[in-house]
Amino acid sequence: MVKKMDNVKSIIDNGKLRFEDEYLNDKKNGKGKEYKPNCELVYDGEYLNDERNGKGKLYNYFYSKLKYEGEFLNGKKH
Repeated sequence: MVKKMDNVKSIIDNGKLRFEDEYLNDKKNGKGKEYKPNCELVYDGEYLNDERNGKGKLYNYFYSKLKYEGEFLNGKKH
């Protein structure tokens, strides 16, 4: 059975936003964002089957500065 695409927000234990993604068949597919526990952005880009795939921006986890902007393939910078 194919499920429709839904925007889903996942929340971590302390009540702060951790992921903001589109899901298809319980996997991240489409545009999404990952946040640190303090709600600072870590990744903003595209997913396919739960992995970073397509265009995206990766931010340094400790300093929140743009670390990489470009293509991802199977979860890795390409």
